[in-house]
Amino acid sequence: MEKHAGRGVLVTGASRGVGAATARAFAERGDRVVVHYRGAEERAREVLESLPGEGHGLVRADLASPEETQALAAQGVEILGRIDVLVNNAALFLDPGAGGSRRGDHRLTDTDYDSWVRAWRTTLETNLMGPANLTFCVARHMLEVAPAEGSPAGRIVNVGSRGAYRGEPDVPAYGASKAGLHAFGQSMAIALAPHGIGVVSIAPGFIATDMAAGLLQGATGDAIRAQSPFGRVATPEEVAEAVRMLAEPGAEWISGAVVDFNGASHLR
Repeated sequence: MEKHAGRGVLVTGASRGVGAATARAFAERGDRVVVHYRGAEERAREVLESLPGEGHGLVRADLASPEETQALAAQGVEILGRIDVLVNNAALFLDPGAGGSRRGDHRLTDTDYDSWVRAWRTTLETNLMGPANLTFCVARHMLEVAPAEGSPAGRIVNVGSRGAYRGEPDVPAYGASKAGLHAFGQSMAIALAPHGIGVVSIAPGFIATDMAAGLLQGATGDAIRAQSPFGRVATPEEVAEAVRMLAEPGAEWISGAVVDFNGASHLR
């Protein structure tokens, strides 16, 4: 891969899956990366240690907390000097198969009101308010600190979901949060374009992450793979490479788009 002058890149939810692959994709490009995590410190450190190059860092924050989100942006700036690229990847998916307090199934016909409210509040705080608050902090920083000569003023990539369009009847708050993230990205694309900052969202379909390994086994996995005419699901590395490309200096004209990335499993 061709090497470029290193930029400062903040990737949220980078301890595993798409976030970890995205951190590696930017580091392989020659960029300096801050790996954000919420609770999986050991995994996050393994990702950090796997990154080629120098100047990388590690920051913990709960994006559901406005105070911790603001601190994340400040620590990212301290490590990188300037944040040139923000990747809003971190998201909470309340697993319908989980039990106890982490039970995520909030299908309207099958859940009680308190569980419904809790699922919506928890999901939106992390998946929508978190990226919105972090974008505010990072974009204001981009406006205040001049980029390197010849570099764009900034790039923001939001990792949304096919579920925003396809529907998520078992976890409606997740689908709604991603639809909100897409709309938020379009609003920011218009607001920040006069300042040279591009904002784009990507809407992946099903991805073969370690967290999804159980779902991809047996008949359930066959049905999921059959949703795409390619007969498979995406890899984290494929999504990461798409995110990297959307943040390239020459990708300004894609700003405002929501890029479907689902192997033709859902067309609109």
